[in-house]
Amino acid sequence: MGNSGKLDQTQEKTVMFQGATSLSIDAKGRLMIPSKHRVSFQGNGGETIVLTAHPHRCLLLYPIRSWEPIRSKLMAFSSFDKTASAYKRILVGFAEELGLDNSGRLLISPTLRQFAKFEKQVMLIGQGSHFEIWSRTFWEKQLENLEVEADNLSPDFQGFAL
Repeated sequence: MGNSGKLDQTQEKTVMFQGATSLSIDAKGRLMIPSKHRVSFQGNGGETIVLTAHPHRCLLLYPIRSWEPIRSKLMAFSSFDKTASAYKRILVGFAEELGLDNSGRLLISPTLRQFAKFEKQVMLIGQGSHFEIWSRTFWEKQLENLEVEADNLSPDFQGFAL
């Protein structure tokens, strides 16, 4: 960071969202973004954030610079392809451009909260270029399913070691 406290071009490209954090949504539907991630969303003077739905019933939270190439690819798919249209309806149809308030909170619309079946507790899960936001209940089910599916790894994971 320079003297202005803003991210420079090099830092913007290397932002990596990672980690899992349990958070609460307040009565008005606001989610406090942890301070360690706010600068990535507020770089260059309060960058726009995109919040959208995912077919797995979680929400996706992107800095707009990471979302725009994805939206462009989605919009390039034929509207006559049923699968592509379904994904466009979810990913682009639910997309909302937002900003953090002065306290670092993100207002999640009632429509998106309903889609993701949010109650008070949610999980913020880093995915590199973005975050997933899961209802606590759905996240715990994802973890249970992961254990069950461990024996059925896709070919992409064959030979992968940690």
